[in-house]
Amino acid sequence: MKSVVTVCCLSFLLGLVALVESDEDYTEDEEMILSLILQDDTQPEAESRPPAQFYRCTKDAWRMPGQYIVVMRNGTHVNQVERTARRLRAKAAKRGYLIEILQTYSGAFHGFLVKMSSDVLHMAVKLPHVEYIEEDSSIFAQSIPWNLQRILQNKHESGKYSPPNDGAKVGVYLLDTSVQVTHREIEDRVMVTDFNSVPEEDGVRVHRQASQCDSHGTHIAGVVSGRDSGVARGASVNSVRVLNCQGKGTVSGALAGLEYIQSSLMSQPIRPVIVLLPFVGGFSRTLNAACRKMVESGTVLIAAAGNYNDDACLYSPASEPEVITVGAVNFADQPLSTGTTGTNVGRCVDVFAPGDDIISASSDCSTCFTTKSGTSQAAAHVAGIAAVLLNRSPNSSSAELLQQLLHHSVRNVINPESLPLNHRLSTPNMVAALPDSTSTLIGEDLLCRSVWSERSAVKGFATTTARCRHSEEMLSCSSFSQNGVRAGERVEERDGQKECVAVNGNGGHGVFAIARCCTGHKAQCQMLESPERGEDADCPPDHQLTVYIYVHNCHLSLQAAVIPLHLEMYHTLIDLYMAAAGHVLLKGVKCHTHPAATHPLWSAG
Repeated sequence: MKSVVTVCCLSFLLGLVALVESDEDYTEDEEMILSLILQDDTQPEAESRPPAQFYRCTKDAWRMPGQYIVVMRNGTHVNQVERTARRLRAKAAKRGYLIEILQTYSGAFHGFLVKMSSDVLHMAVKLPHVEYIEEDSSIFAQSIPWNLQRILQNKHESGKYSPPNDGAKVGVYLLDTSVQVTHREIEDRVMVTDFNSVPEEDGVRVHRQASQCDSHGTHIAGVVSGRDSGVARGASVNSVRVLNCQGKGTVSGALAGLEYIQSSLMSQPIRPVIVLLPFVGGFSRTLNAACRKMVESGTVLIAAAGNYNDDACLYSPASEPEVITVGAVNFADQPLSTGTTGTNVGRCVDVFAPGDDIISASSDCSTCFTTKSGTSQAAAHVAGIAAVLLNRSPNSSSAELLQQLLHHSVRNVINPESLPLNHRLSTPNMVAALPDSTSTLIGEDLLCRSVWSERSAVKGFATTTARCRHSEEMLSCSSFSQNGVRAGERVEERDGQKECVAVNGNGGHGVFAIARCCTGHKAQCQMLESPERGEDADCPPDHQLTVYIYVHNCHLSLQAAVIPLHLEMYHTLIDLYMAAAGHVLLKGVKCHTHPAATHPLWSAG
């Protein structure tokens, strides 16, 4: 290729010579270039001095090879800057290289910006009047992107993203499109596996450019562990391609990807490990079962809730209870909504995270950035936070990790009225966040969350069931009916696991079962009754509410421990229940010690 360029350049130069010979009205610039081309390089420059110094950015990832700032010595005139640039162009052309002068500087300093091969550098540093040459490099705004600012609870140090650790002990498997591993954000942080199971792209004309095929995967990898845009910047990412250039895959391809990961972990165990699933499909029993099996083997799976303004329970893998399912919020902590699309919600969502206008790596070039929105980006945030948590507690199970995520989340910031009415109670009002510096949470702390069932049928004595995760303990079982009519609840056991079964009453509008699911082993529970008939009972400041109890007409009734609504709305529901149930003789609460609890009436749910 170089010889071809040389011939082209020499052809141009011979034409220039012919032009000079045929026309006496040539410019001084052309005369100088011609003389330099014909100059014998064995002759020394008119001004003999040591070569100028060359400098490059100390951050290798920020370097911009091929673009150089030539700085002239003090006292250099503008015309000398221009002559130096022309001299460099002529010297490069003689050796078959083309250069481009992008800009000249004559204010704060004298010099010019040139785009050229690094092979021309040795000529540039020998030019007269050159003080030094510096390789161009990237600079970045130092305000924290809103999404990284949002997940920080310590905001005392302005302008710096500083998580408790970088998640370096954690490996992440990303099932997505391909990834541009040469991007400066994720270079040396992403390993592309040899797995590839994708369908053919739709349509006759298929865009297979890297920017098309790598777009989604590169952006997600950047959110997880990018140098500047990433949440857990030390976590390693393994790319497993299950989506084609259009972002489309198959359930069978995703199953094959999970099979590949399982096989890889058996041959080369990694602990701890996270599998990130930033995609959804229709409900699939097979895909859910495969995810459940992986969790039971000790792997943490994190999935996107989906972007269909719908119930996440209708999609896979979002609907699998053992998977940590993530919905998306915008900068105002409200459910993401973009035109006809928006985050899925409901009881199958475990937590929300930033997912709107997220800045991360773009596959358009190795230094390009772009913004994308969706629950895939939200899931990537939670994967990063999970890596930070697992880096500190590497032996945590998936259920324990979820409890930790919920414990550190920001509660009750989502406006309930922004949620569909039929999902308002069961959707968790929590936005994921990193632990603050004062957190002393350890694996043995008792952490609890509320798991809602789907609503039962409206016929009398219809039942519905809520279950805890595989490694959680059911601490209590309660039921809730919006019109107060229900026929109680009971705990049953199926396949060695407890189930909370709620029963709808005659005339009821359907009932919910609410299982209180906990991890940890240190707890001291006590019962506290209200001081007067009809008054509220409260837990002490160092205790956390476990279950709300009504005693009316000499019958014991358990109310949902966690209602994800504002406090005044919670009391309104209590009042409605009292009106429906008749005279209340006693109300009480069951409390357990939990020093880190901040909300006496609800915690995680």
